[in-house]
Amino acid sequence: MADDPIVTRKALAQVRRRRLRRVSVVGVLGELLITAGVLVFLFLGWQLWLNDVIVGDEQNHVAAEIAQTWDAGNFSLNREPTTVDYGDPVVTPASGNAETFAVMYVPRFGKDWVRQVAEGIGVQDVLNTKRIGHYPETQLPGELGNFALAAHRLTYGAPFRDIDQLRLGDKLYVMTKDGYYTYSFRNLEYVGPRGVGVLDPVPQSSGETAGERLLTIMSCNPKWSVAERIVAYAILDSWQPISAGPPEAIADLVNAKG
Repeated sequence: MADDPIVTRKALAQVRRRRLRRVSVVGVLGELLITAGVLVFLFLGWQLWLNDVIVGDEQNHVAAEIAQTWDAGNFSLNREPTTVDYGDPVVTPASGNAETFAVMYVPRFGKDWVRQVAEGIGVQDVLNTKRIGHYPETQLPGELGNFALAAHRLTYGAPFRDIDQLRLGDKLYVMTKDGYYTYSFRNLEYVGPRGVGVLDPVPQSSGETAGERLLTIMSCNPKWSVAERIVAYAILDSWQPISAGPPEAIADLVNAKG
């Protein structure tokens, strides 16, 4: 008996409708997944780049305001460079945990780059507050030994995002209420997450007596990983009291308003 043409047409129509429904569901799910992916990508872009830019700029202003309270009225923009020997550096006493005690300037990181330095390396009370943290067991600015700092490389303002861009001779300036300390970048080193030898008074030489005044800054490496640490070493070039005004290279930034 031959197929009823009407029944056949109905059956074909039902099959087509089922296929269309399946295609529609798959299409909707695909669009939703694409949209979700775009939103995640945008969020990551905000969190890892734009947010760091905004927070970094915010921290520039905050740190600059702190610097101005320490240096207000103590220098002239027309000050001539000086080669005065001020003797051994004054060492500002340690502050309480999570308290800001210094301001740092690194021209290599940007012409307006300035950040606060706080005592301690607690994640929640220091590093996640967009500040640089000082290892309490290490020395202080200008002191014989190793002034060691750490900060995020991504998120929370990413203070040390460009640590790998430092070049031999680059200057790193640290300001406290007592003076300015100019360090000169020397070299980079990569160590494991537990490479605490970098915190020794003479880095990687436990038990040795320090004969130099060093600055050590470190962060995670690579940027998207905590597999190792990138460490930058600098040595003190000079220091000058607050009353002498800032080094010429950062005078305009120290004196900037708002």
